Amino acid sequence: MKNKLLIFLVALISSVTSLFGADGAGSTVFVLPLEREIDMQAFRHVRNGLKEASDCGADLLVLRLNTFGGAVDAADSIRAALRRCPIGTVAFVDPNAASAGALIALSCDSVFMSPGASMGSATVVNGAGEPMPEKYQQYMRAMMRATAESHGKTAQGDSLVPRRNPEIADRMVRPDESISLTASQAVAEGYAEGIAPNLDSVLEQLKMQDAKIVVYKPSLSDDILGFLSNAAVRALLVTLILGAIYMEMHTPGLGFAAAVAIVAAVLFFLPMFVSGALSAWVILCFILGVALVALEVFVIPGFGICGVAGGVAIIASFCGAIMESDAVTGFDFTGMVNAFFTILAGLVLAVLGAIWLTGKHGPKLIRRHTELMTELKSSEGFVGVDMGMRKYLGLEGVTHTDMRPAGKIVIDKEILPAVSDGEYIRKGTHVRVVRFENAQLIVEKKS
Repeated sequence: MKNKLLIFLVALISSVTSLFGADGAGSTVFVLPLEREIDMQAFRHVRNGLKEASDCGADLLVLRLNTFGGAVDAADSIRAALRRCPIGTVAFVDPNAASAGALIALSCDSVFMSPGASMGSATVVNGAGEPMPEKYQQYMRAMMRATAESHGKTAQGDSLVPRRNPEIADRMVRPDESISLTASQAVAEGYAEGIAPNLDSVLEQLKMQDAKIVVYKPSLSDDILGFLSNAAVRALLVTLILGAIYMEMHTPGLGFAAAVAIVAAVLFFLPMFVSGALSAWVILCFILGVALVALEVFVIPGFGICGVAGGVAIIASFCGAIMESDAVTGFDFTGMVNAFFTILAGLVLAVLGAIWLTGKHGPKLIRRHTELMTELKSSEGFVGVDMGMRKYLGLEGVTHTDMRPAGKIVIDKEILPAVSDGEYIRKGTHVRVVRFENAQLIVEKKS
């Protein structure tokens, strides 16, 4: 019985070996280049690449890295996507994986580095290249340590040691030292499995040199949608939407501002709609919010419940759209905070822009089309009301003609048009001006 079982196992192993081969024949390797700044566009590329790798039945995913870092939130989203990927992942650092790139490389199951490559220096800095406050460094250190610890432990002699030493990951985010590892140092410290001059060498070391290679190539539409998914672009689109709605409310009819709001709204929701991450409630919430604000402005006087509810609904739709677009899976509190501050930035810019455009220092081309700056000219048929005749109120005079009820009176030798207070008054009757209404003098008989 044991001999039969042994023969069966040998035959099974032989059949699997002959099918795939020791060199990876019959397998598929999906290569995903990430050679750019880490931002939400990069996250979209990685997410789309992971989906494409899964659809083509890839047995291994190689992430080709060459980046100096970028946004921490985008890197964290990429990290989460890679850690949840059911396919084996390999990072090939050629030649840089700095800052956020180090976090992404550490997220992969294995790391290979080209000669002269480096990985590390994950200190969080601002736009000027200066280190951010300590709380930001602590958050980045926690992510780096957690990612290193997620690789588990390996046997070393009689004891178990971490496969990726968390202390090294922690030191990469120290502003006072912020270490980087060369290729040989990374191999010595257990942060890389090997050194390879090119992708073929990586696959050879993985015994996958004869595997079918599929390279991810982002399309132009992916680049455009990725650009529209950038946080700064989103904030600008929110500014255009809210600012244009405000300007349209102060402009008679539907004009240029309405067109700007519509185009900006389409561009804002387009990436989410194309990726299928846009829920129906987000669109309905946005439409409801615009309708409530319009109802408050054009139907209900003042600014009350409808206006506030409409504003909240619009902001909620924006936040929901961003969160659903950027979420890797499930509810993401960090994504919610990022979405809120993106919308807040757009709202502040919209208010400041509207104040400047409609103020006295704004461009006349914009100001003259708002209702507050409209000038009613007599050449265009507008007639002003002469309020100078109010000075005759209470004075006495004599009718110059019969008042039927309109006629003329004489006050201080000046002939003036007037109207009687409803009764017929003969010429030469003493009268007194009692009211001034609708640019007319109202007179009655002097008692």
